[in-house]
Amino acid sequence: MSGAPNNCVRRGGFTLVEMMVVVVIVSIMSAAILAEMHGTFQDALLRSTSRELLGAFNVASSRAISINRPHRIRFDRVKHRYFLEKSRRGGEEFFPAQDISGGVGTMDPRISFHIFAPGVNAPDDAGQEPSGGSEDQGDFRSTVLEEAVTFYPDGTADERQIELSDRDGFRLALRINPITSRVQVTTLEHSDHP
Repeated sequence: MSGAPNNCVRRGGFTLVEMMVVVVIVSIMSAAILAEMHGTFQDALLRSTSRELLGAFNVASSRAISINRPHRIRFDRVKHRYFLEKSRRGGEEFFPAQDISGGVGTMDPRISFHIFAPGVNAPDDAGQEPSGGSEDQGDFRSTVLEEAVTFYPDGTADERQIELSDRDGFRLALRINPITSRVQVTTLEHSDHP
């Protein structure tokens, strides 16, 4: 009793059409996931940069109070770096404070930053103008904007807003309160031109 010649066992497998459908579905899903991950990565990069700067500002503020000398965070746009500087006794001259952990850092070149000071070059949402007329401008410690934020021994700081933006136009603002030297992080509106 030999089997019927037409009773062959059909082997399981995929047709070329089925394989092509699977490849197309995987391609579409991969493109969607990668696009979402890109935005997530950019956001993470922007937020991590703001956390690094917050840490540096906290170090500068606490050192200024504890040592009773002004300290500042100075930015180097060319090298995308920031570093802590301390003043000499009784002087306005600053020099690098190399012995302090967290006093030097590198910012990712994909993140751009701008420093604004109320009354000098601030956008409308950077804060209030210094109160009083032009004769009271002496109380506003930094009338010429430089690439630095200074923290003073009495717990105050330069009033500044540092805006960080990524290549996709997402922005964060770090607003430094001049009275308490605390930093507030705010999400700004998306910009079409980063």
